[in-house]
Amino acid sequence: MSDTAAAVRAAVGAVVDPELRRPLSELGMLRDISVEGDVASVGIVLTIVGCPAAERIAREVTDAAASVDGVARVDLAVGVMTPEERRDLTERLRDGRAARVMPFGPDSLTRVIAVTSGKGGVGKSTVTANLAAALAARGLRVGLIDADVHGFSIPGLLGLVDADGRTQRPTRIDELIVPPIAHEVKTVSIGMFLREGEEGSAVAWRGPMLHRTIQQFLTDVFFGDLDILLLDMPPGTGDVAISVGQLLPHAEVLVVTTPQAAASDVAIRSGLVARQTGQRVAGVVENMAAAVLPDGTTLDFFGSGGGAAVAEALSAPDAPVPLLASIPLSPALRTDADAGIPVVVAHPDDAASLAIAELAASLATQPRGLSGRSLPLRPR
Repeated sequence: MSDTAAAVRAAVGAVVDPELRRPLSELGMLRDISVEGDVASVGIVLTIVGCPAAERIAREVTDAAASVDGVARVDLAVGVMTPEERRDLTERLRDGRAARVMPFGPDSLTRVIAVTSGKGGVGKSTVTANLAAALAARGLRVGLIDADVHGFSIPGLLGLVDADGRTQRPTRIDELIVPPIAHEVKTVSIGMFLREGEEGSAVAWRGPMLHRTIQQFLTDVFFGDLDILLLDMPPGTGDVAISVGQLLPHAEVLVVTTPQAAASDVAIRSGLVARQTGQRVAGVVENMAAAVLPDGTTLDFFGSGGGAAVAEALSAPDAPVPLLASIPLSPALRTDADAGIPVVVAHPDDAASLAIAELAASLATQPRGLSGRSLPLRPR
């Protein structure tokens, strides 16, 4: 291989697959690459027919090859992996882990945080979506599971639903599910699996189906290496809360409430149920707190003190539960959510954005508990 062809192979191999977030050279997607005169002939293969990232990959590969000195034109040939190549790829992505095995067990270095609430309507999903985007903006690798199967809203909040109501779907590589990415957050929701034209329909499932869905999200979805996995939980203490407690007893729990006593009293129950399954209550988030108006006065539409009351009720002498954030009422938070973009992205200087950013900073700097976990270290 000529020096120019070697340079083209290196440049093309460094292109990162936008879904798998790994270089093409590591994924086995490169084929014959040669240079005749000033023309580079480049061959690549995609993982599946109809790969949603095909145009982007082709464009970036062409640009990478054209950037090499001495190359004036690029002839790109695009093919598709064979079944054997896809099987090898999925095994490599699992990094030796068998299929249908959850990678977020007690020995995982990924922090798992379930965002819960005692009742609906407190803004739990909006807080979760914005928290995920804020954590990703800090450079953390973040995954998000919309575990609210009956009331899923995460795809809409993160802009994964188009103007016609179609939800962006994951990519399937054999049995591996590659989740869409929005605002650098890898996201999966039951809304992504509904058939065309059924996006607005209701999911009427009972316990066993709910359990299998959450289990499949945890085992079959390829999130890659994550720093934090967030779960947007359904309100209350029903089947999904019990399933998550069984599947992820080591998870941390973030309880969302409003300042109103009627909401905070119920929110305490979600924290108590999580603790019964062995999960640790990491803190409380008070949403819809008092807002400061332009004239300097405050508007406490839902009262005050609910978040502090929940934190106090859930605290124990040896396990204090802090009030991690108080997010004020914000018109921007509501309008941005309806538009499908996190307020922390659209209006980072908004009061609600600043509160969520502080929450993300608090969670990001909390030490990761490694006691009793086996670290992936080998003697040399």
